[in-house]
Amino acid sequence: MAEGTIKIALVGAGMFGGDVHMRAYADMERFGMAGSLARIGLDAFIREMAPVKIELVGVATRTERSALRAQQSYADWTGQRPAAYHGETPWLDALKAHPDLDILAVATPDHLHTPVVLAGLERGVHAILEKPMCLDMAEADAMIEAARRGNRVVAVDMHKRYDPDHLRIRHDITNRIGPPLYGIAYLEEPLEVSLSTFKWAESSDPFSYVGPHWTDLIYHYYGSKPVALTAVGQKKRLVRDGIDAYDAVQVRVDFENGMSITFMNNWVTPADFEGPVNQGHEIVGADGKVESDQQYRGFRFWSAGGGSRTSNNHFTRDVPRLDGTKGYIGYGVDSLVAGVLAVARVKFMGAKLADLEGTYPTAEEGRITVALVHAARIVRDRNFAYQKAGKFPAVSAGFGEDGITIIDPYQKPDRIFERIYTKAI
Repeated sequence: MAEGTIKIALVGAGMFGGDVHMRAYADMERFGMAGSLARIGLDAFIREMAPVKIELVGVATRTERSALRAQQSYADWTGQRPAAYHGETPWLDALKAHPDLDILAVATPDHLHTPVVLAGLERGVHAILEKPMCLDMAEADAMIEAARRGNRVVAVDMHKRYDPDHLRIRHDITNRIGPPLYGIAYLEEPLEVSLSTFKWAESSDPFSYVGPHWTDLIYHYYGSKPVALTAVGQKKRLVRDGIDAYDAVQVRVDFENGMSITFMNNWVTPADFEGPVNQGHEIVGADGKVESDQQYRGFRFWSAGGGSRTSNNHFTRDVPRLDGTKGYIGYGVDSLVAGVLAVARVKFMGAKLADLEGTYPTAEEGRITVALVHAARIVRDRNFAYQKAGKFPAVSAGFGEDGITIIDPYQKPDRIFERIYTKAI
């Protein structure tokens, strides 16, 4: 029977960190994680993990105001007040103050994940981080190597794997529709995300931000690696507000098993759209097809002055308790629970990383998405520049044992094939 405490520090308490992460850890702090394990098919560990306690010991953000706000929210949910840290590198303060820390939960902007995770791994601290794990292949491999050296978990929050519809597709429908031929996957975010919620839109793009949900899901379905990619993007809406960022990006990826999937993402959906986001995917196989609309699942309501609305009740939902508080469950939480369980198995059961494969979204799996994000960024930017110059968007990328190659027909003959990363994908 495992006994002891898993101590967590949350780095980043914005839209996702301050809501999903904190509420998930708040529930685990009050009641443990054992009650959530059946949802993710890991109920074999319920008895073993029932005594394990979870404690959020610190919240680290860039500003003092956000740190104190997060601290107060957590106190409202649990009665416990984690320490608050703020500044340019607040995670270093949290690590110094808590030498027995077990997990850094990282919900910073995408391009800032790496220094936080590596600082933790250097001190023997596991990581649970938001997707994508990073934006650069060298950074991804640095995380993986550090995690392997220390037998430390780096779990990536790929929560779409845990959507019950997607579980049905992976374990049943993919077997019915035959070998995959082609498909589409789309996730369209509201304009407020790029215009006001995030201050770092120019450091990212819609595909890098939400495309990883789908690239990981497709890889999770079939376990097939990418072999080629092409990408284009558009800048029309955000530039009106002085933001030099892509409105939308489309990426087509060809895989080893022969399927071709087009990923389409934007973050300029008007505010009066009836759902939080617009999302779905389709896969055509040799013997059938699956369509999955994650935006409209049949739940719709409207009221005077409120317009027509839809909700995704599967992502997270409040469950009233007898004491008047509300539990927080859904596939948006499941991925975090899987990561915490993996850490607990290392700490209390002596598990090795190889023992944990298949029980949480690993850094090695996340590396596939990083390869796509890294290559798509380069291909997209070159094609955008060439289109502005009146040329065809003819740049593409290839993946293989020799790494990532950019194919640019507009370069000099000896530069048409440019190797941008040399480790096998």
